[in-house]
Amino acid sequence: MILFLLLVFAATSPLHAEEKTSLDVKSFIFGHTGDSYCFHITEIKGEPVCVWLPVIVHSKESGWHCFSSKHVCELKEGETYKGFYIAPVSDPKYPGKLIERTASGEIKRPFDLSFTKNAFGIFLVCGFMLAFFLPAARKYKKNPTGTPTKYQGLVEWLTYMVLDGIISPSIPKSKVPKFAPYLLTVFFFIFFCNLFGLIPFFPFGANVTGNLSITLVLAFCTYVAVNIFGNKHYWKDILWPDVPLFLKFPIPLMPIIEFVSTLTKPFALMIRLFANILAGHIVIMVLMALIFIIGGMYGASMGGVTSIISIIMMVFMTALECLVAYIQAYVFTMLSSIFIGMAQQEEVES
Repeated sequence: MILFLLLVFAATSPLHAEEKTSLDVKSFIFGHTGDSYCFHITEIKGEPVCVWLPVIVHSKESGWHCFSSKHVCELKEGETYKGFYIAPVSDPKYPGKLIERTASGEIKRPFDLSFTKNAFGIFLVCGFMLAFFLPAARKYKKNPTGTPTKYQGLVEWLTYMVLDGIISPSIPKSKVPKFAPYLLTVFFFIFFCNLFGLIPFFPFGANVTGNLSITLVLAFCTYVAVNIFGNKHYWKDILWPDVPLFLKFPIPLMPIIEFVSTLTKPFALMIRLFANILAGHIVIMVLMALIFIIGGMYGASMGGVTSIISIIMMVFMTALECLVAYIQAYVFTMLSSIFIGMAQQEEVES
């Protein structure tokens, strides 16, 4: 964070006055919050310093291609590399995506399996989780009755905080061992993704949970856990609920409403996580952009004053986002636990 603030101060010096006047705010904000094919670190004498990631695409015309993202990220307007180029963020159809210009001049989206910044962030979080939890698990397996170390105590405290505080109160006791591994994984994956996304330098900074595709997959996993493993009582309440007969026959009004509710629950999970994380990142980027905008409009002295105010606000927002990182992981796991618990409840005999 200190390095981040120093870089901001350096960027607001009079040496950068010309760059600040031409700042494209939309590209600046969504270029940092969206996915990309490289990690942009900084610029030295106008040359970008990046970590280039592998691009893997399949074209219907030319087959498979694998090359460094440097070849397409440094293209000038109108240029292509093997027929491929990255659409600008302002593109209404494929913003920031790799697209192909065919020999006939047609613009197409190739089958893209590129290792993007978000994909890198997912692997980073998964690797961190394995490195964090597996050593403690091995120690418990090797000596289950021994005195736990401070590290084991930390892992145990974090695990039972989620297990006893979120999962167990929402799911029948006999079903907790079945669903706890998934819910624990979801909580820590979201939590660490949120935290790592707030660190503004490589290898961190990927806005994983601020990507709608990622939250869609997480919500879909909960949807599967709820509906595939739901018991007979759960499906009876959906297909033949305890309501007056005219509400379910001959027009199945209530069954339709109940079925739609099974889709709106994961939809709410997806949108809630995506919107809250993305909004926090956008606010921080807007505060940063104000430094360049005010400095470009009113000069370096006014830009310096704006820098101080913006940096104070950014520090506050970053601290708030650390809290939001936990809250959003908590809420997603809690609602998933509640939905799963509702699908596992047995019918109460009167």
